[in-house]
Amino acid sequence: MSHFSNIKTKIRNLDSLKSALNDLGVDWKNGPGIVRGYKGQTNKADVVVEQANNYDFGFSWNGGEYELVADLQYWQQPLTVEGFLRQVTQRYAYHTVVNETANQGFNITEQQNKEDGSIRLVVQRWSA
Repeated sequence: MSHFSNIKTKIRNLDSLKSALNDLGVDWKNGPGIVRGYKGQTNKADVVVEQANNYDFGFSWNGGEYELVADLQYWQQPLTVEGFLRQVTQRYAYHTVVNETANQGFNITEQQNKEDGSIRLVVQRWSA
């Protein structure tokens, strides 16, 4: 019986996910790779994060979004799974907005990191 859990996310862009993990200082490996679990079980992932206890976690494409794949019993991160996903999702959203606005010809003119953890962006586009 597998001990792996697959936690759904709203993450669809791999580059923005990788940028989010970089922002958070997470040491990740590009996949496809293998997430190691209980009693030698493995699961494929597109991004793998190795933990010191030899039980990894990662992100795997399910056909519509990336899921967090992990044996949650062996989660060994400073934040809870929920707290980690909350931070990854915020940084992912930031990179997605920045990339999409740049693709549409906008520039970021102001960025404020608020006390509540939110980020305020002001974007601008000049038209001729």
